[in-house]
Amino acid sequence: MNATTPVIRAALAWVTLALSALPLAGALAASPADIAPWPTARPITWIVGFPPGGSLDVLTRVAARKLSEKTGQSVVVENRPGASGLIALQTAARAAPDAYTLITLPGPLLFTQRVPELGRELTAVASLAQGPMVLVGPASNAPSTVQELIADMRKEPKLWSYASSGNGTSQHLAGELFNLAAGTAMTHVPYKGGGQAVADVVGGQIPLAMLGVTPVVQQIRAGKLKAYAVTTRYRIDSLPKVPTMQEAGLKGYDASQWYIVGAPAGTPADRIERLNQWISEISTSQDMKPALDASGSVAGTGSAQAVHDFVTQDLQRWRDLADKARLNLN
Repeated sequence: MNATTPVIRAALAWVTLALSALPLAGALAASPADIAPWPTARPITWIVGFPPGGSLDVLTRVAARKLSEKTGQSVVVENRPGASGLIALQTAARAAPDAYTLITLPGPLLFTQRVPELGRELTAVASLAQGPMVLVGPASNAPSTVQELIADMRKEPKLWSYASSGNGTSQHLAGELFNLAAGTAMTHVPYKGGGQAVADVVGGQIPLAMLGVTPVVQQIRAGKLKAYAVTTRYRIDSLPKVPTMQEAGLKGYDASQWYIVGAPAGTPADRIERLNQWISEISTSQDMKPALDASGSVAGTGSAQAVHDFVTQDLQRWRDLADKARLNLN
């Protein structure tokens, strides 16, 4: 027994040393991203589903810059255009639910097929803004008012079509609401984004477009586009002489496009709450005001749950319109 005691003691000493080293080995194996507190581990990616230059992109970029200042972390805006925003939705829904991926959801946005949506694959974070669209045509258009436009559409319906930034987008839906309210049948022509649509309207390749304010306001001021009406119940400061659809004779007409910030479903509630606080502060700040004014938008507010409830209610309104108009949203 005495002869084996040193061997046993040596073995016990080795085991003790090995066990004591395990926490250190684990710490050495952990990456900085595993141990750094959110949101300091790595840059935040903020996805936009349309090309640069539109209201959605401009507002997101301003908010991303301010969020970077608040968090001390880089916030990278990533444009993923295509399929009326569907590619961006799918990209965000597949991301890890760790609050390092955000997406600005433009709405209302409807698809026939099943797509990622708030309350399922995505969760609401905050409201960034809400604002109007504007019906425009080339300066060469003969009609100068909405009522003159409607009269021409009824005489020669096949001559009239309108561009939007995509099928199922808020602009498409606002155009179809116009058709229902005015008793017209202008044809929808979807584009991949507002930029090319603006170019084609200015060039006279298409007679009308229903678009956000940001990509068209300078062309309107330069006299290259004719603005017929904004879609909200209120006029906007950036185009003060342009009437609302209701003022132009379409009683009850009201359509807004909204910009909601979302994250992958399963993102921790405490991080959602913190992001909601930051983004709400940003959207109502003086730093955001120039971009809001340029797009005719108002700042978004409300808790993440309030945003979710608003989206649910508004989408149902537009689904009812899509059913009534028998829209093809593919």
